Amino acid sequence: MEKTKLTGRIVTCRDPDYVQSRTNNNLTPLKCPKKIVFCQEDTDVINALKWARENHIPFRVRSGRHSYENFSLVNDGLIIDVSEMCSIQVNLETMTATIEAGANLGQVYNKLWEYGTTIPGGTESSVGLAGLTLGGGIGMLTRIFGLTCDNLLEIEMVRACGHKGAELIKANDNLNRDLFWACRGGGGGNFGVVTSFTFKVHPVSRVSIFSVSWEWEDFEAAFDAWQKWAPVTDERLTSEIECKSKAANEIIAQGEFVGSASRLKQLLQPLLEAGSPINVMVKEVPYIKAVRFFDEPSGNIPAYRKRSGSFVKKLFPKKAIKIMKQFLADAPNKNASIWHQSLGGEAGRIAPSETAFFYRDALIAQEYLTNWKSPSEEQQNLRWIKALRNALLPYTVGDYVNWPDRFIRNWPTAYYGENFERLRKVKTEYDPFNVFTFLQSIPPYRRWFL
Repeated sequence: MEKTKLTGRIVTCRDPDYVQSRTNNNLTPLKCPKKIVFCQEDTDVINALKWARENHIPFRVRSGRHSYENFSLVNDGLIIDVSEMCSIQVNLETMTATIEAGANLGQVYNKLWEYGTTIPGGTESSVGLAGLTLGGGIGMLTRIFGLTCDNLLEIEMVRACGHKGAELIKANDNLNRDLFWACRGGGGGNFGVVTSFTFKVHPVSRVSIFSVSWEWEDFEAAFDAWQKWAPVTDERLTSEIECKSKAANEIIAQGEFVGSASRLKQLLQPLLEAGSPINVMVKEVPYIKAVRFFDEPSGNIPAYRKRSGSFVKKLFPKKAIKIMKQFLADAPNKNASIWHQSLGGEAGRIAPSETAFFYRDALIAQEYLTNWKSPSEEQQNLRWIKALRNALLPYTVGDYVNWPDRFIRNWPTAYYGENFERLRKVKTEYDPFNVFTFLQSIPPYRRWFL
């Protein structure tokens, strides 16, 4: 029987663009794959998966390169990269969009805007739609339209089948329902290679945005006012607050309101009364300008990074706020911060068991961030993130699978809560040979060996 050949655009370590092709958004830990296949169509994905299985080569799946623990890379193996599969088709009659899995958020927002529509998603333009959706998907429209995965109608996926085979299947509310459930919050790379998504889209024209900032001395007052206001205000308003290091001397809250600027100004009053804001901006803009306002250019540039996170179900007492402040006063560098986004609203109306995304009753998603310049700084930054996470454990729950942390010991519960066992059942049904595996991948109930 003739062996499968790789198709698509293939890059090896001998090619001049290898270093760029292997580089993810996070430069640590560094990994060196043997081959990278940039797939152009479903057939390329099928061939890549077959080739890896036939040759007993480890592989990983990649789209937007924002796997912050670099789970989408592997040493001496194959990277199945779908980033060049990025067509977007919009149907205004059905108010749906079919989007190939390689599209990033910048491409998605810009194309949908041409039709006066959007989907709720993240803020960084280079983030891949695939990873965002499969892990849940939070952003500036979460409270009015739900998570990205809540707007998903169907996926197409290449799965492993038989001894060394691969096949393209669909999953939706009527077909492969258990797989469709798992792909709404169960994380990327666990069950197969998703090649296409179909979403319901929402009409959008103009929105209002705001930005309010304070200096370090207002840390406690600003954060406390935001946490008491953001998860319970008008559901058309989703907001974030980033508490930066003492050296950066900035606490900044921003948000997006699907409504008028005059109404947004009224809604902001509890926030504006906290401390002494030094900068206040409120304005109404075309939606695509709001997308560009929230896009953080530095987040799209590869760097040495470490992230972790948690969810907040009960408002932080003064002690927890002081813990955050102390860690940021002793941050390993100026770039360290703690970022929060308001949840609730539409995202909180879905039961934890209805999709694989478990933390439906959380008020806030909380992310711990740091990045640094030199490899010699890595350990102190890793220690800072670990200590910060541990110090806040009495006040937080779990972690968001799209902010993976390889140092979390109880990661199955942290990411998936009570949904983990059901995810294992889905894994056992669709990938019993555990073909799709990485450091924190969902294991099947039985270990099979080829």
